[in-house]
Amino acid sequence: MEITERPVTVVSLTERAATKVRDLMAEEPDGEASVLRIAVQGGGCSGFEYALGFDRASMEGDLELEAHGIQVVVDPFSAPYLKGTEIDFVDGLQGGFAINNPNATAGCGCGHSFQVEDEAGAETHSHANGGGCGSGCGC
Repeated sequence: MEITERPVTVVSLTERAATKVRDLMAEEPDGEASVLRIAVQGGGCSGFEYALGFDRASMEGDLELEAHGIQVVVDPFSAPYLKGTEIDFVDGLQGGFAINNPNATAGCGCGHSFQVEDEAGAETHSHANGGGCGSGCGC
C-alpha cells in the first residue's frame, strides 16, 4: 500500500469566520469586496503582522482558494508563512478573528503579530516600526 501525503491547505476558514466575512462583504459597495485577501507583512512587535482585507479580484501570482463559499487569495510572499493556518471568528468581549498559525514560533500577547523560525533555525524577528503593536498588550 502506498502512503500519499495530503497537501496542506495554505489557509482555511471555519464556518463561523466565513459567515462573519460574508456579513462584512455585504456591507461593502458592490464590486469592492469580491475576495478576502489574507497576507503577512513586516512590522508589529513580534516581526510579522497579519493583514485581512477585501479586494476586487486576485492579482497575478496569487494563490486562489475557496472556503465555505468565500473566495480567498494569498500573495506568493505570504503563502509559506501561512501554510496550514486556520482562521476562526470568536464572539465576546475580546472577540474577533482568531488566527491559528502552526508556523508561528512566538507571538504578541494581542495575537496580531508573530515570529517564525527561518530555515537556519533562527527566529525571524524585527522591530521595524520601533516595536510595540499599539494594542496595549505590553510587547
